[in-house]
Amino acid sequence: MKVLITGGAGFIGSHLTDALLQKGHQVTIVDDLSTGRMENFQHVRHYPNFHFVIESIMNETVMDRLISECDVIYHLASAVGVELIVNHPVEVIERCVIGTHIVLKIANRYKRKVLLTSTSEIYGKNSNPPFSEEDDRVLGPTTRSRWSYSSSKAIDEFLALAYHKEMDLPVVIVRLFNTVGPRQSDQYGMVVPRFVTQALKGEPITVYGDGEQSRCFCHVKDVVRALTTLMEHEAAVSEIFNIGSQEEVTIMQLAKRVIERTASKSQVVKIPYEQAYESGFEDMRSRKPNLNKIKKAINWQPTYSLDGILDDIIQEMTATGSNGKSAPARTAKTAKTR
Repeated sequence: MKVLITGGAGFIGSHLTDALLQKGHQVTIVDDLSTGRMENFQHVRHYPNFHFVIESIMNETVMDRLISECDVIYHLASAVGVELIVNHPVEVIERCVIGTHIVLKIANRYKRKVLLTSTSEIYGKNSNPPFSEEDDRVLGPTTRSRWSYSSSKAIDEFLALAYHKEMDLPVVIVRLFNTVGPRQSDQYGMVVPRFVTQALKGEPITVYGDGEQSRCFCHVKDVVRALTTLMEHEAAVSEIFNIGSQEEVTIMQLAKRVIERTASKSQVVKIPYEQAYESGFEDMRSRKPNLNKIKKAINWQPTYSLDGILDDIIQEMTATGSNGKSAPARTAKTAKTR
């Protein structure tokens, strides 16, 4: 097939590109490189079946051409990390809502199947994990910019389902829970690469809040396997699926695991949310997916343990020396890759 990946130079998009090329597909990625990185696809840029376009998904003329030439679309372009969500809420809302609308509108013009990546942030402050796809959303007030991302992605889901209901556009929606692995940057506050970078450099491990908030981390290779299988599964059309791990760990426990597996002498330092982000910042205490639906649909479950994930990331950062690199400066362009 001819596959288009929006946000393809990002962390998940680059791994998805690798998997699709290995399956023999023709892959085109579109990315404005505001948060995506050229080095994520340097190893495949000379492949005859690979093409990249440096452009924003907001450019309707370019998107019309790219979508008209593809068979299916993996729509990954979005905001990256809590820091971006808090500090640049306008672009988060515009890129999520307007950008997704452009992709869906043009996809409908040519009736191209779309897999839309949404987020576990959809569930907000719901306090009854593990979360199922039909669970209620519980959000804070609009005066807390943190919830702009959750609301924007909810609009994306509503739009995708509306295009399917009214115009029979084939869409699949996935909600990703804390995807991690090699190539993920710590630039936007992503907790695992940030902890590993700090540990390898012997710097303090900075834990935000009290550290008792818990998360489930899923290896990007497991996530990509779920994405490609769902795209090929006809019964997945118009459905929403959680994708993540169910191995829960507190952020404090995660910091200690990273220190242990890197044999680091780093110490853990707690930083109040107000200092890390903004006054009145709200967070989820737990974020754990119910995977019954995706298991039933495609018999998928993650294969990497948390220790296996950490070892994979540590090995890559040690081999590339990326633990000693400072993050690239953020450009004036708006962020769009996951």
